[in-house]
Amino acid sequence: MALIQTRELTKVYTLGKNREVFALNKVTMSIEEGEIFGILGPNGSGKTTCLKLLLGIAFPTEGEIEIMGENQFSITAKKNIGFLPENPYYYDYLTGPEILKFYGKLFDIPSSVIASRTEELLKLVGLYEARNLALKHYSKGMLERIGLAASLINDPKILILDEPTTGLDPIGCKETRDLLIKLHQAGKTILLSSHFLSEVERVCTRIAIFHRGYLLTSGTLNGLLNEYQAENLEALFVKAIEKFDTAEAKQDVV
Repeated sequence: MALIQTRELTKVYTLGKNREVFALNKVTMSIEEGEIFGILGPNGSGKTTCLKLLLGIAFPTEGEIEIMGENQFSITAKKNIGFLPENPYYYDYLTGPEILKFYGKLFDIPSSVIASRTEELLKLVGLYEARNLALKHYSKGMLERIGLAASLINDPKILILDEPTTGLDPIGCKETRDLLIKLHQAGKTILLSSHFLSEVERVCTRIAIFHRGYLLTSGTLNGLLNEYQAENLEALFVKAIEKFDTAEAKQDVV
């Protein structure tokens, strides 16, 4: 069952007089319940724009979005989504439990439920022992983990993560990766955007490759490796982009 579907999703930005930039161009894709779906692409490929459209932060120029049978602006859909942006801002004088309480109140979750979920989530992300520590004393990896905890406070069915391992050292990357695997095993549907191919290769059940606002290809890793006759994800990534750029160059010549 597809929890998220897009049809011909397009986002155009107008820059100055008569200049338009396609951040996303007629993207049609589906994300099935219970999978970890990875969106790959170089900087400026449309990954973050796609996430913003799904979250209702930005408005599409054309196309449709369906999340759990509703459009992206539905309150029902939003209550079932947890989101971790690439560069989240936190009130750094708050502790872990305080920041989780803050986010829980935004969802109008009862205080007793927030309290029980807070203890559960802090243990899940390995921050229970640091529960009395202000966020300004957190390391980059700890901030990433408290962000994951905050995105889970509403017990969402869908978790959307934008570059969840950016700036992390190898230990932080492994901790985040292990957490995603745990959440997947618990039945969460995870959509993540990344340009770290090795991390995506280790956790994702399906991937999509974006470039210049286009969805170039999507599918299981093994299926795409066979299709592109590539020996690993890096080679697949390069081949998909080179194929697109070659086709574009030929069109420009014509």
